[in-house]
Amino acid sequence: MRRTATLYLCLSAALVLAACGGRVKLQPRQGESLPVKPEASLNQPTVEQMITPGPQAKPKRSDDLLTRSEERRDDKFDLPPKG
Repeated sequence: MRRTATLYLCLSAALVLAACGGRVKLQPRQGESLPVKPEASLNQPTVEQMITPGPQAKPKRSDDLLTRSEERRDDKFDLPPKG
């Protein structure tokens, strides 16, 4: 009896989790409109454009690999702390 109850519980949990993955196209609520167009923009951005992170929100990785040992250049801003 316990094994059957555990099986039903696991199946129902799996169904609930599967339902969470449903994707529908985002739209404003019924009777509401999109936010006001940004002042600097020529066109009203779409929902997809608004939810896509910009380059500042998701910067690209920059790997500066050293191919050989080099002496560091003098850095005029590398100052000791004021004490």
